[in-house]
Amino acid sequence: MALTNEDLLAISQLLDAKLDARLQPIENRLKRIEVNLLENNVIPRLNRIEKSSDQTQRKAAENGKVRAGSQ
Repeated sequence: MALTNEDLLAISQLLDAKLDARLQPIENRLKRIEVNLLENNVIPRLNRIEKSSDQTQRKAAENGKVRAGSQ
């Protein structure tokens, strides 16, 4: 029995749909992991770095080494 192009296309579409359905939960979990990493690790670290930089600039400005607001 030979398969026609239409048969092959239908089989391909069925397999694509099945694969997409199985991959979607994995993609969702990866997105949650990425968001958690950003919220719990990266963003707090960036906030600490920014705060430290602001404090350093303020101290330098107070000591007359750098004018406030210039870098």
